[in-house]
Amino acid sequence: MKKAVVASLLAVASVASGARIAVAQDQAPASAGANAQQAGGGVQLAPAEYNAYTAAIAQSTPQTQAPALESFLQTYPNSQVKSDVLQRLMLAYSAFDPAKTLDAADRLLQVDPANIRALTMATYFHMQNADKATDPAAKQPDLDKAADYAQKGLTAPKPNGMSDADFQKVKEAANPVFYRAIATDALVKKDAATAVKNLKQSLSSVPVEQTKTPGPLLTDTYLLAQAYYQMTPPDPLNCAWYATRAATFAPEPYKSQMMPLAKYCYKKYHGADDGFDTLVTASQASLDPPADLATTVKPAPSPADIVKQVIASTPDLATLAVSDKEFILQNGSPDDAAKVWDTVKGKSVQFPDATVVSVSDTALQLSVSDDAVQSKTADFTFNLTAPLKTPPAAGDKITVTGTYDSYTQNPIMITMSNGTVVEPKKAPAKPAAAHHRPAARKR
Repeated sequence: MKKAVVASLLAVASVASGARIAVAQDQAPASAGANAQQAGGGVQLAPAEYNAYTAAIAQSTPQTQAPALESFLQTYPNSQVKSDVLQRLMLAYSAFDPAKTLDAADRLLQVDPANIRALTMATYFHMQNADKATDPAAKQPDLDKAADYAQKGLTAPKPNGMSDADFQKVKEAANPVFYRAIATDALVKKDAATAVKNLKQSLSSVPVEQTKTPGPLLTDTYLLAQAYYQMTPPDPLNCAWYATRAATFAPEPYKSQMMPLAKYCYKKYHGADDGFDTLVTASQASLDPPADLATTVKPAPSPADIVKQVIASTPDLATLAVSDKEFILQNGSPDDAAKVWDTVKGKSVQFPDATVVSVSDTALQLSVSDDAVQSKTADFTFNLTAPLKTPPAAGDKITVTGTYDSYTQNPIMITMSNGTVVEPKKAPAKPAAAHHRPAARKR
Protein backbone atom coordinates (compact mmCIF):
# COMPACT_ATOMS: atom_id res chain seq x y z
CA MET A 1 0.00 0.00 0.00
CA LYS A 2 3.01 2.22 0.27
CA LYS A 3 2.59 4.31 -2.87
CA ALA A 4 5.11 6.88 -4.03
CA VAL A 5 4.13 10.46 -3.41
CA VAL A 6 6.48 11.75 -6.09
CA ALA A 7 3.55 12.98 -8.16
CA SER A 8 2.46 15.40 -5.46
CA LEU A 9 6.06 16.43 -4.86
CA LEU A 10 6.46 17.16 -8.54
CA ALA A 11 3.44 19.42 -8.27
CA VAL A 12 5.15 21.15 -5.35
CA ALA A 13 8.35 21.69 -7.32
CA SER A 14 6.65 22.77 -10.52
CA VAL A 15 4.46 25.51 -9.09
CA ALA A 16 5.51 28.67 -10.92
CA SER A 17 7.91 30.89 -9.07
CA GLY A 18 6.43 34.02 -10.54
CA ALA A 19 9.76 35.26 -11.91
CA ARG A 20 9.74 36.68 -15.45
CA ILE A 21 12.81 35.88 -17.53
CA ALA A 22 13.55 37.80 -20.69
CA VAL A 23 16.39 38.40 -23.10
CA ALA A 24 18.27 41.69 -22.80
CA GLN A 25 18.04 43.27 -26.27
CA ASP A 26 21.25 44.39 -27.95
CA GLN A 27 19.74 47.85 -28.30
CA ALA A 28 18.86 48.09 -24.61
CA PRO A 29 20.01 51.31 -22.94
CA ALA A 30 23.48 51.28 -21.44
CA SER A 31 22.07 51.56 -17.94
CA ALA A 32 20.38 48.18 -18.39
CA GLY A 33 23.43 46.61 -20.08
CA ALA A 34 23.68 43.21 -21.68
CA ASN A 35 24.06 41.45 -18.33
CA ALA A 36 21.20 39.90 -16.35
CA GLN A 37 19.37 42.28 -14.05
CA GLN A 38 16.20 42.43 -11.99
CA ALA A 39 13.53 44.58 -13.58
CA GLY A 40 10.06 44.88 -12.12
CA GLY A 41 10.38 41.48 -10.45
CA GLY A 42 11.65 39.85 -13.66
CA VAL A 43 15.10 38.71 -14.76
CA GLN A 44 16.91 39.81 -17.90
CA LEU A 45 19.64 37.63 -19.39
CA ALA A 46 22.23 38.27 -22.04
CA PRO A 47 21.19 36.74 -25.39
CA ALA A 48 23.62 33.79 -25.27
CA GLU A 49 22.68 32.92 -21.71
CA TYR A 50 18.99 33.33 -22.47
CA ASN A 51 19.25 31.02 -25.50
CA ALA A 52 21.09 28.38 -23.46
CA TYR A 53 18.49 28.64 -20.72
CA THR A 54 15.50 28.31 -23.04
CA ALA A 55 17.15 25.44 -24.91
CA ALA A 56 17.73 23.54 -21.66
CA ILE A 57 14.24 23.96 -20.25
CA ALA A 58 12.69 23.10 -23.64
CA GLN A 59 13.99 19.52 -23.51
CA SER A 60 11.04 17.14 -23.74
CA THR A 61 12.11 14.46 -21.24
CA PRO A 62 13.69 14.56 -17.78
CA GLN A 63 16.54 12.39 -19.05
CA THR A 64 17.50 14.95 -21.71
CA GLN A 65 16.66 18.03 -19.68
CA ALA A 66 18.90 17.13 -16.72
CA PRO A 67 22.22 17.11 -18.64
CA ALA A 68 21.20 20.26 -20.52
CA LEU A 69 20.57 22.04 -17.23
CA GLU A 70 23.85 20.73 -15.79
CA SER A 71 25.64 22.10 -18.86
CA PHE A 72 23.99 25.48 -18.37
CA LEU A 73 25.15 25.61 -14.74
CA GLN A 74 28.71 24.78 -15.75
CA THR A 75 28.72 27.53 -18.35
CA TYR A 76 26.90 30.10 -16.18
CA PRO A 77 27.70 29.17 -12.55
CA ASN A 78 26.67 32.59 -11.25
CA SER A 79 23.55 33.05 -13.35
CA GLN A 80 20.68 35.02 -11.87
CA VAL A 81 18.44 32.09 -12.75
CA LYS A 82 20.63 29.58 -10.91
CA SER A 83 17.95 28.89 -8.31
CA ASP A 84 15.33 28.33 -11.00
CA VAL A 85 17.67 26.04 -12.96
CA LEU A 86 18.57 23.99 -9.87
CA GLN A 87 14.91 23.65 -9.07
CA ARG A 88 14.18 22.38 -12.58
CA LEU A 89 17.20 20.09 -12.32
CA MET A 90 15.92 18.64 -9.06
CA LEU A 91 12.53 18.11 -10.67
CA ALA A 92 14.06 16.37 -13.69
CA TYR A 93 16.26 14.05 -11.60
CA SER A 94 13.32 13.11 -9.36
CA ALA A 95 11.83 11.26 -12.32
CA PHE A 96 14.70 8.78 -12.61
CA ASP A 97 17.59 9.29 -10.14
CA PRO A 98 16.91 9.71 -6.39
CA ALA A 99 20.60 10.20 -5.52
CA LYS A 100 21.03 13.04 -8.01
CA THR A 101 17.69 14.48 -6.84
CA LEU A 102 19.13 14.79 -3.36
CA ASP A 103 22.32 16.29 -4.73
CA ALA A 104 20.36 18.90 -6.70
CA ALA A 105 18.23 19.67 -3.65
CA ASP A 106 21.35 20.20 -1.53
CA ARG A 107 22.82 22.51 -4.17
CA LEU A 108 19.57 24.45 -4.32
CA LEU A 109 19.47 24.81 -0.54
CA GLN A 110 22.98 26.27 -0.60
CA VAL A 111 21.64 29.01 -2.85
CA ASP A 112 18.21 29.29 -1.20
CA PRO A 113 18.24 27.71 2.32
CA ALA A 114 14.49 28.19 2.84
CA ASN A 115 13.39 26.79 -0.52
CA ILE A 116 10.32 24.77 0.42
CA ARG A 117 10.43 22.70 -2.75
CA ALA A 118 14.00 21.58 -2.08
CA LEU A 119 13.21 20.94 1.58
CA THR A 120 10.26 18.77 0.53
CA MET A 121 12.30 16.76 -1.94
CA ALA A 122 15.20 16.33 0.48
CA THR A 123 12.82 15.17 3.21
CA TYR A 124 11.06 12.67 0.98
CA PHE A 125 14.13 11.12 -0.61
CA HIS A 126 16.00 10.80 2.70
CA MET A 127 12.93 8.97 4.02
CA GLN A 128 13.05 6.75 0.95
CA ASN A 129 16.72 5.99 1.61
CA ALA A 130 15.90 5.04 5.20
CA ASP A 131 13.17 2.68 4.00
CA LYS A 132 15.66 0.82 1.85
CA ALA A 133 17.98 0.10 4.80
CA THR A 134 17.33 -3.10 6.74
CA ASP A 135 19.60 -2.36 9.70
CA PRO A 136 17.94 0.08 12.16
CA ALA A 137 21.29 1.75 12.80
CA ALA A 138 21.73 2.33 9.07
CA LYS A 139 18.31 3.99 8.86
CA GLN A 140 19.02 6.58 11.53
CA PRO A 141 21.26 9.04 9.61
CA ASP A 142 18.71 9.42 6.80
CA LEU A 143 15.81 9.65 9.26
CA ASP A 144 17.61 12.37 11.19
CA LYS A 145 18.32 14.32 8.01
CA ALA A 146 14.73 13.94 6.86
CA ALA A 147 13.43 15.20 10.20
CA ASP A 148 15.83 18.16 10.14
CA TYR A 149 14.76 19.18 6.62
CA ALA A 150 11.13 18.69 7.66
CA GLN A 151 11.43 21.03 10.64
CA LYS A 152 12.87 23.70 8.36
CA GLY A 153 10.18 23.06 5.77
CA LEU A 154 7.35 23.62 8.24
CA THR A 155 8.64 27.12 9.00
CA ALA A 156 9.78 28.05 5.48
CA PRO A 157 8.45 31.48 4.39
CA LYS A 158 6.59 32.14 1.17
CA PRO A 159 9.08 32.74 -1.66
CA ASN A 160 9.23 36.15 -3.24
CA GLY A 161 7.05 36.34 -6.32
CA MET A 162 4.91 33.31 -5.38
CA SER A 163 1.20 33.96 -4.99
CA ASP A 164 -0.59 33.09 -1.76
CA ALA A 165 -2.68 30.52 -3.66
CA ASP A 166 0.40 28.79 -5.09
CA PHE A 167 2.12 28.79 -1.70
CA GLN A 168 -0.96 27.21 -0.18
CA LYS A 169 -0.84 24.43 -2.78
CA VAL A 170 2.81 23.83 -1.97
CA LYS A 171 2.09 23.65 1.78
CA GLU A 172 -0.85 21.28 1.31
CA ALA A 173 1.33 18.82 -0.59
CA ALA A 174 4.46 19.25 1.53
CA ASN A 175 3.17 19.36 5.11
CA PRO A 176 2.12 15.69 5.35
CA VAL A 177 5.59 14.72 4.14
CA PHE A 178 7.21 16.94 6.78
CA TYR A 179 5.03 15.71 9.65
CA ARG A 180 5.50 12.08 8.60
CA ALA A 181 9.29 12.42 8.58
CA ILE A 182 9.39 13.95 12.07
CA ALA A 183 7.03 11.30 13.41
CA THR A 184 8.95 8.39 11.88
CA ASP A 185 12.22 9.65 13.30
CA ALA A 186 10.58 10.07 16.70
CA LEU A 187 9.13 6.56 16.69
CA VAL A 188 12.53 5.03 16.03
CA LYS A 189 13.86 7.03 18.97
CA LYS A 190 11.01 5.77 21.22
CA ASP A 191 9.55 9.28 21.45
CA ALA A 192 5.92 8.24 21.03
CA ALA A 193 4.48 11.56 22.22
CA THR A 194 6.25 13.50 19.43
CA ALA A 195 5.18 10.85 16.92
CA VAL A 196 1.53 11.11 17.98
CA LYS A 197 1.57 14.91 17.74
CA ASN A 198 3.06 14.98 14.24
CA LEU A 199 1.02 12.11 12.82
CA LYS A 200 -2.18 13.79 13.97
CA GLN A 201 -1.01 17.01 12.30
CA SER A 202 -0.23 15.08 9.12
CA LEU A 203 -3.74 13.63 9.01
CA SER A 204 -5.47 16.89 9.90
CA SER A 205 -3.54 18.85 7.25
CA VAL A 206 -5.50 17.24 4.40
CA PRO A 207 -9.21 16.81 3.58
CA VAL A 208 -10.54 13.88 5.61
CA GLU A 209 -11.54 11.95 2.48
CA GLN A 210 -7.88 11.66 1.55
CA THR A 211 -7.21 9.75 4.77
CA LYS A 212 -9.41 6.90 3.51
CA THR A 213 -7.38 6.33 0.36
CA PRO A 214 -4.74 3.57 0.37
CA GLY A 215 -1.37 5.27 0.46
CA PRO A 216 0.88 7.26 2.80
CA LEU A 217 -1.94 8.91 4.77
CA LEU A 218 -3.58 5.58 5.56
CA THR A 219 -0.16 4.32 6.62
CA ASP A 220 0.10 7.38 8.87
CA THR A 221 -3.18 6.33 10.49
CA TYR A 222 -1.75 2.91 11.30
CA LEU A 223 1.53 4.42 12.55
CA LEU A 224 -0.55 6.65 14.82
CA ALA A 225 -2.11 3.54 16.34
CA GLN A 226 1.34 2.08 16.96
CA ALA A 227 2.54 5.35 18.48
CA TYR A 228 -0.40 5.42 20.91
CA TYR A 229 0.44 1.92 22.08
CA GLN A 230 4.08 2.90 22.59
CA MET A 231 3.09 5.82 24.82
CA THR A 232 4.05 5.76 28.50
CA PRO A 233 1.68 4.45 29.74
CA PRO A 234 0.23 2.80 26.63
CA ASP A 235 -3.08 4.12 25.26
CA PRO A 236 -4.77 0.96 23.92
CA LEU A 237 -8.14 2.62 23.24
CA ASN A 238 -6.75 5.20 20.79
CA CYS A 239 -4.52 2.47 19.39
CA ALA A 240 -7.61 0.36 18.74
CA TRP A 241 -9.47 3.25 17.06
CA TYR A 242 -6.79 4.28 14.57
CA ALA A 243 -5.64 0.72 13.80
CA THR A 244 -9.25 -0.27 13.16
CA ARG A 245 -9.80 2.69 10.83
CA ALA A 246 -6.58 1.97 8.93
CA ALA A 247 -7.42 -1.72 8.57
CA THR A 248 -10.99 -0.96 7.50
CA PHE A 249 -9.94 1.14 4.51
CA ALA A 250 -6.78 -0.81 3.62
CA PRO A 251 -6.81 -3.34 0.77
CA GLU A 252 -5.44 -6.83 1.18
CA PRO A 253 -2.88 -7.99 2.16
CA TYR A 254 -2.47 -4.87 4.33
CA LYS A 255 -5.89 -5.22 5.94
CA SER A 256 -4.96 -8.61 7.36
CA GLN A 257 -1.62 -7.24 8.56
CA MET A 258 -3.21 -4.27 10.35
CA MET A 259 -6.28 -5.89 11.90
CA PRO A 260 -4.41 -7.95 14.55
CA LEU A 261 -3.11 -4.76 16.22
CA ALA A 262 -6.63 -3.30 16.15
CA LYS A 263 -8.11 -6.36 17.86
CA TYR A 264 -5.21 -6.70 20.28
CA CYS A 265 -5.49 -3.10 21.48
CA TYR A 266 -9.27 -3.33 21.73
CA LYS A 267 -9.09 -6.49 23.84
CA LYS A 268 -6.26 -5.00 25.89
CA TYR A 269 -8.53 -2.09 26.81
CA HIS A 270 -11.92 -3.80 26.96
CA GLY A 271 -10.88 -7.25 28.11
CA ALA A 272 -12.92 -9.09 25.46
CA ASP A 273 -13.89 -9.00 21.77
CA ASP A 274 -17.55 -8.05 22.23
CA GLY A 275 -18.43 -4.66 20.72
CA PHE A 276 -15.50 -4.65 18.29
CA ASP A 277 -17.80 -4.61 15.25
CA THR A 278 -19.37 -1.40 16.59
CA LEU A 279 -15.92 0.18 16.75
CA VAL A 280 -15.26 -0.85 13.14
CA THR A 281 -18.43 0.90 11.98
CA ALA A 282 -17.77 4.03 14.03
CA SER A 283 -14.16 4.36 12.85
CA GLN A 284 -15.29 4.45 9.23
CA ALA A 285 -17.41 7.54 9.88
CA SER A 286 -14.79 9.67 11.62
CA LEU A 287 -11.03 10.16 11.45
CA ASP A 288 -10.76 10.87 15.17
CA PRO A 289 -12.58 9.06 17.98
CA PRO A 290 -15.60 10.72 19.62
CA ALA A 291 -15.06 12.43 22.95
CA ASP A 292 -17.18 9.82 24.75
CA LEU A 293 -15.40 6.76 23.34
CA ALA A 294 -13.98 5.87 26.75
CA THR A 295 -17.50 5.72 28.17
CA THR A 296 -19.07 3.76 25.31
CA VAL A 297 -16.26 1.17 25.29
CA LYS A 298 -16.03 -0.04 28.85
CA PRO A 299 -12.54 -0.75 30.16
CA ALA A 300 -11.65 -4.23 31.32
CA PRO A 301 -11.84 -4.87 35.06
CA SER A 302 -8.70 -3.84 36.90
CA PRO A 303 -6.53 -6.58 38.39
CA ALA A 304 -7.75 -5.57 41.85
CA ASP A 305 -11.38 -5.91 40.71
CA ILE A 306 -10.64 -9.35 39.24
CA VAL A 307 -9.07 -10.44 42.52
CA LYS A 308 -12.13 -9.40 44.51
CA GLN A 309 -14.42 -11.18 42.05
CA VAL A 310 -12.39 -14.41 42.25
CA ILE A 311 -12.28 -14.36 46.05
CA ALA A 312 -16.01 -13.65 46.29
CA SER A 313 -16.89 -16.48 43.87
CA THR A 314 -14.49 -19.16 45.18
CA PRO A 315 -15.74 -21.04 48.27
CA ASP A 316 -12.40 -22.75 48.90
CA LEU A 317 -9.40 -20.62 47.93
CA ALA A 318 -7.10 -23.62 48.40
CA THR A 319 -8.59 -25.15 45.25
CA LEU A 320 -7.37 -22.31 43.01
CA ALA A 321 -4.76 -23.11 40.39
CA VAL A 322 -1.21 -22.00 41.09
CA SER A 323 -1.48 -19.26 38.41
CA ASP A 324 -4.62 -17.87 40.04
CA LYS A 325 -3.03 -17.87 43.48
CA GLU A 326 -0.01 -16.03 42.12
CA PHE A 327 -2.26 -13.47 40.41
CA ILE A 328 -4.00 -12.73 43.72
CA LEU A 329 -0.75 -12.57 45.68
CA GLN A 330 0.63 -10.13 43.11
CA ASN A 331 -2.42 -7.92 42.48
CA GLY A 332 -4.69 -8.24 45.49
CA SER A 333 -5.00 -6.00 48.50
CA PRO A 334 -3.00 -7.07 51.58
CA ASP A 335 -6.15 -8.63 53.06
CA ASP A 336 -7.02 -10.54 49.89
CA ALA A 337 -3.43 -11.73 49.40
CA ALA A 338 -3.34 -12.89 53.03
CA LYS A 339 -6.51 -14.97 52.53
CA VAL A 340 -4.82 -16.91 49.74
CA TRP A 341 -1.44 -17.17 51.45
CA ASP A 342 -3.04 -18.59 54.58
CA THR A 343 -4.28 -21.56 52.53
CA VAL A 344 -0.73 -22.62 51.62
CA LYS A 345 1.69 -21.21 54.20
CA GLY A 346 3.60 -23.96 56.04
CA LYS A 347 2.16 -26.70 53.86
CA SER A 348 4.31 -29.17 51.98
CA VAL A 349 3.54 -29.90 48.36
CA GLN A 350 4.96 -31.74 45.40
CA PHE A 351 5.15 -30.21 41.92
CA PRO A 352 5.71 -32.57 38.99
CA ASP A 353 7.11 -31.31 35.68
CA ALA A 354 8.50 -28.05 37.05
CA THR A 355 10.86 -26.36 34.57
CA VAL A 356 14.37 -25.55 35.77
CA VAL A 357 15.40 -21.91 35.24
CA SER A 358 18.60 -21.75 37.28
CA VAL A 359 20.57 -23.98 39.65
CA SER A 360 22.94 -23.34 42.56
CA ASP A 361 24.34 -25.52 45.34
CA THR A 362 21.67 -24.33 47.76
CA ALA A 363 18.62 -23.49 45.67
CA LEU A 364 16.64 -24.12 42.50
CA GLN A 365 14.64 -21.50 40.66
CA LEU A 366 11.77 -23.07 38.75
CA SER A 367 8.80 -22.22 36.52
CA VAL A 368 5.78 -23.89 38.08
CA SER A 369 2.63 -22.05 36.99
CA ASP A 370 1.46 -22.14 33.39
CA ASP A 371 2.09 -18.37 33.06
CA ALA A 372 5.66 -18.75 34.30
CA VAL A 373 6.33 -21.65 31.96
CA GLN A 374 4.99 -19.70 28.99
CA SER A 375 7.03 -16.60 29.84
CA LYS A 376 10.11 -18.69 30.70
CA THR A 377 10.50 -16.96 34.07
CA ALA A 378 10.95 -18.38 37.55
CA ASP A 379 8.07 -18.05 40.00
CA PHE A 380 9.33 -20.47 42.71
CA THR A 381 12.62 -20.71 44.60
CA PHE A 382 13.25 -24.02 46.37
CA ASN A 383 15.88 -23.79 49.10
CA LEU A 384 17.46 -27.23 49.15
CA THR A 385 17.90 -29.40 52.20
CA ALA A 386 21.19 -30.69 50.73
CA PRO A 387 23.31 -30.10 47.63
CA LEU A 388 22.27 -32.14 44.64
CA LYS A 389 24.52 -34.99 43.58
CA THR A 390 23.44 -34.59 39.98
CA PRO A 391 22.16 -31.05 39.41
CA PRO A 392 19.58 -30.66 36.60
CA ALA A 393 20.22 -28.33 33.67
CA ALA A 394 18.22 -25.25 32.76
CA GLY A 395 15.18 -26.31 30.79
CA ASP A 396 14.93 -29.74 32.40
CA LYS A 397 11.60 -30.96 33.76
CA ILE A 398 11.82 -32.23 37.34
CA THR A 399 9.58 -33.23 40.22
CA VAL A 400 10.27 -31.27 43.41
CA THR A 401 8.84 -31.06 46.92
CA GLY A 402 8.99 -28.23 49.44
CA THR A 403 7.16 -26.24 52.09
CA TYR A 404 5.59 -22.83 51.48
CA ASP A 405 7.72 -20.36 53.42
CA SER A 406 7.35 -16.76 52.06
CA TYR A 407 6.75 -14.70 48.92
CA THR A 408 7.58 -11.39 47.31
CA GLN A 409 4.82 -9.57 45.46
CA ASN A 410 6.22 -7.91 42.35
CA PRO A 411 7.58 -9.71 40.49
CA ILE A 412 5.97 -12.69 42.15
CA MET A 413 8.43 -15.14 43.71
CA ILE A 414 7.31 -17.86 46.11
CA THR A 415 10.05 -19.26 48.35
CA MET A 416 9.88 -22.88 49.51
CA SER A 417 11.90 -24.42 52.33
CA ASN A 418 12.94 -28.08 52.60
CA GLY A 419 13.35 -28.33 48.86
CA THR A 420 14.06 -31.79 47.53
CA VAL A 421 14.25 -33.16 44.02
CA VAL A 422 12.30 -36.39 43.65
CA GLU A 423 14.38 -38.80 41.68
CA PRO A 424 12.39 -40.77 39.10
CA LYS A 425 11.75 -44.33 40.16
CA LYS A 426 13.83 -46.91 38.39
CA ALA A 427 11.91 -49.53 36.54
CA PRO A 428 12.35 -52.99 38.14
CA ALA A 429 14.87 -55.15 36.38
CA LYS A 430 13.39 -57.87 34.27
CA PRO A 431 14.38 -61.40 35.36
CA ALA A 432 16.89 -63.06 33.11
CA ALA A 433 15.39 -65.57 30.74
CA ALA A 434 15.97 -69.20 31.82
CA HIS A 435 18.10 -71.29 29.53
CA HIS A 436 17.04 -74.92 29.13
CA ARG A 437 19.19 -77.71 27.78
CA PRO A 438 17.51 -79.20 24.76
CA ALA A 439 16.00 -82.59 25.38
CA ALA A 440 18.15 -85.53 24.32
CA ARG A 441 17.05 -87.30 21.23
CA LYS A 442 16.03 -90.84 21.48
CA ARG A 443 18.24 -93.09 19.59
